[in-house]
Formats: sequence, C-alpha cells, structure tokens
Amino acid sequence: MNSQPTLPPGLTVLERGWLSSNNILIQGATGTALIDSGYCTHAPQTLALVQSVLNGQALDLLLNTHLHSDHCGGNAALQAVYPALRTLIPPGQAASVRDWNPYALSYTPTGQDCPRFTFDDVLQPGTALRLGDAVWQVHAAPGHDTHSVILFEPQSRCLISADALWQRGFGVVFPELDGADAFDEVAATLDVIEALSPRIVVPGHGAPFTDVAQALGVARQRLAGFVASPRKHIQYAAKVMLKFKLLEAQQMPRDALLAWVHGTPYLTHLFEAQFGDLPFAQGLDLLVADLVRSGAASLHGTVVCNA
Repeated sequence: MNSQPTLPPGLTVLERGWLSSNNILIQGATGTALIDSGYCTHAPQTLALVQSVLNGQALDLLLNTHLHSDHCGGNAALQAVYPALRTLIPPGQAASVRDWNPYALSYTPTGQDCPRFTFDDVLQPGTALRLGDAVWQVHAAPGHDTHSVILFEPQSRCLISADALWQRGFGVVFPELDGADAFDEVAATLDVIEALSPRIVVPGHGAPFTDVAQALGVARQRLAGFVASPRKHIQYAAKVMLKFKLLEAQQMPRDALLAWVHGTPYLTHLFEAQFGDLPFAQGLDLLVADLVRSGAASLHGTVVCNA
C-alpha cells in the first residue's frame, strides 16, 4: 500500500491539482526552501499554502526542477513577497531567463503564461546542496524536458522526481515532438532513478509513492508504446495541452478553443503531424471526443468543459 508514506523530517508536500505542479517545502536549521512554484493563475494559492506552513518564517530558497510554466509560474509572486529569496534554476535555459525570451522558454509556443522572474544561480547536475538539514544530490533528468533535474537525498532515499517519473508514467516528451531522439533520454533517466534505488518518490504531480519498481515498470511499458507508435505520443501530447487549457479556463466555447489552437504554434504543429490535411476543426472534435470518453472533459452544446 502507498497510503501516507513517511516523508523525511522537515519535508512537506503541498499536493496540487494538475494545472500546478506539487510544491515541496523543506525546513531545517539552515533555512527554508521551496521546490517548484506551480502555475501563475494559482500564485495566490501557492503563496497562501507556503505561508501557512512557514507560519511567519521567511522563505530563503526557491528551486525549479525545470522551467515549464506549471513548475515556475509562481516564481515572480514569491520573489515579490520574499525580497531576499534566492532562486536556483537548471543551467540549460539560464540565458533565456536572463534575457527573458518567452518563445525559447516554450511559453509563447504552448499558449501558456509565465510572469517574468529572475534567478541567482543554477542547479548544476553532479553537485549537491544543503536543503533544510540534509544534503541533496542534483541529477540530470532529460527526456520530458532536456534541461530538467531531479533531487535525491541518500540518507532518507527520498527522490524528488519532477515529471521524469510519476506513479503511472511521466510527462510528455516535448523534445521528441521537436524532432529530437528523446525517447532514449527518457529510458536513460529511468535507469538513473532505478540505480538510485529511492525508498520514496515525490513526483511533480500526484501523491508521493513508495512502490518505485511498479512505477518504473509502468513508465517503461508506456515508453515502449510510444517508441513503437510515435503517433500515439503526438496524440497524447495534443490531448494534454488541450486538457491543460481546460484546467486553466474551466470551460470554453468550441470556436474559442479552436481559435486558441490556431494561435498556438505548438498545437498547430501537433495537429499537422497527427491529422495531416484534415481541417483543424475536425481534429479538435476528435481530440475533444477522446477527452470526453476518458472522463477528462464534458461537452454541453458547443461549450467544452473541464471534468
């Protein structure tokens, strides 16, 4: 059973809905640190949750496992409330954050928002840093995101896996959609996780879990399916992006959703790859029907609703 696994001392998981990544708060004698900050529309909730746990303490350190909008969208709000806050990000996109290039950071192409934030240093893979009362290792975890990192504390054998491993899979392999051979990177990252032999995994989305072998098996089976049929991955990615938009908006008229698809470069690319010459409107109807069948959306006349 994975019910309420024991977390390391000083570590609190603020489990969020799927629009926002989990927030992991670590407290100890050396200070306080937060890993990942959720999506921007949830920033007030992020602040309220963090402040309720800190109970008057300052937040000293903010870390991002990767720079997708659902993991760093609350950075700017936290930096505004905690002026002395130091922010660490993976090194691969540091220049794009410094110069603030929302296209290179994926926010413009995916039709998502992320207020501009700053950073103080990078989370260099192969190094370690003290968070709370323990020393955490930084490991590269390419696949879902080329620049993503995971964090491992060897004494408690706790792994903060971001979107490299969930209890039932992993995040969309975005570099693969851009033409890179990133499925191999997903497999290599799963091998890294297996070699670390974590006792407990705190994923980027969903509850912490301890049956790591089962999760790795599910992830590898899912990966094999995508390798055998890359179009399944393209379809999965398109549905994930539509679901994310519905999570944000809660409901949208079909015409407004179609206009958003046309104005979102990443989705137009996916639609062209998945549906060829089929009109986008028909492609959208097929994907919405899949979401409705799976219980992820509902349709009320011409209005598509989150479910």
